[in-house]
Amino acid sequence: MIHRQPHTPRRDLYAAAAAVLLVTAAVLVGRHIQDAHHTLFVHWPPLFADWDPHLGPGTPAALVLAAAGVAYGPTLAARLPWRALPWVTWAGSAAWIVSLALIDGWHDGIATRLTTANEYLQVIGRFHDIPATLRGFDDHILAGVPGNWPAHVAGHPPAATLTFVLLDRIGLGGGGWAGMWCVVLGASASAAVLVTVRALAGESLARRAAPFLVLAPAAVWMGASADAYFAAVAAWALACLALALTRRSLPWAGASGLLAGLTCYLSYGLTLIALIGLAVVVLARADLRARPVIVLPFLAGLAVTPVVFGLLGFNWWTAYHLLVTRYYQGVGGTRPYSYWIWANLACAAIITGPATAAALPRTAGSLTHRDDRPATHLALIVGAALAALLIADLSGMSKAETERIWLPFAVWLLPAGALLPHSRAWLAAQVILALLLNHLLLTGW
Repeated sequence: MIHRQPHTPRRDLYAAAAAVLLVTAAVLVGRHIQDAHHTLFVHWPPLFADWDPHLGPGTPAALVLAAAGVAYGPTLAARLPWRALPWVTWAGSAAWIVSLALIDGWHDGIATRLTTANEYLQVIGRFHDIPATLRGFDDHILAGVPGNWPAHVAGHPPAATLTFVLLDRIGLGGGGWAGMWCVVLGASASAAVLVTVRALAGESLARRAAPFLVLAPAAVWMGASADAYFAAVAAWALACLALALTRRSLPWAGASGLLAGLTCYLSYGLTLIALIGLAVVVLARADLRARPVIVLPFLAGLAVTPVVFGLLGFNWWTAYHLLVTRYYQGVGGTRPYSYWIWANLACAAIITGPATAAALPRTAGSLTHRDDRPATHLALIVGAALAALLIADLSGMSKAETERIWLPFAVWLLPAGALLPHSRAWLAAQVILALLLNHLLLTGW
């Protein structure tokens, strides 16, 4: 079933064309600023990437998956038993991410992504005594202090780094294991979003959204990026919240709180998922009123991670304020806000693809014309994610590299594609963009 809005396919094309113009402007203006002033610190603005046309071992698989996904994805999503669909979505997303990553080869595409100078695996050896390291974590955030943390370690609460420390402790050390952890966990975000959409907006829209969640251009950056892992934890926190409310389930509420607390100790900026959580609560408010005790296990779960890290000596607020100082000590203090305030949105348009851009006006229409209840519910979820992304943009703490940093918000914009007619044509546009990005550019972070 296509949920009709007061928009025509021609207007969809206009919206997608506007996104193309935004990206084109970001490329041209960014190129001029970088050449003239060297203040962007990216080689292919607005993306943190280098121009490097290439093929790789993942090329054949990526082409096959793209063709099969466009040809059969919508039909498969419509016909599979629901119990199987989230698992197939997860597997399909993982296959798409891996195939794109392997265009750069195993070494460059996955195994060394998290071993570079700014990444988490550089400091594994400094966590021999975890409680002592956490107590002194804040002392190494600022640039210039002895033993200051690499950029990504300093830029996140220590649960991010501890994930890779613990993987190393159980024998899964090195970039290959760390990379695949992020790929496999990150791919599950698509299943989490799918589960949430079904719980709050109905199965029909969830099924239509599934191919767009799998075949997203964002997969280019989900390959061995820790932000893909963060996106998955945040997405499952919200999925568990939706299940807790709609099923009036105390265990799901506890799980949601536990994951939400962990999310905030993986990335400071992901406190903004509270906006999407608020949308979930609004949509399921009748269920919450029917069983308000659901709040108690949620709050209990939410407290676990802050209490554990607090007892171990880590102060979240102190670390965050030190991070703000560190951010402006580095390239974040030089990159011009006047460019990135809108070029970041071009990055978002790239990772979510032309289908999402085309669907956003329909999403807005669903919020103002509430004759289609499921579409209105979906639009509220997408709108909350967009609001979170815009607040992150206005903060000035995300200047550049947002194609990676904003993955946790981007995955919630992708279901908007469910509102589009002619889904195969828009899916084709999504996969073509992803293939071009990964074959023409060498992405990094």
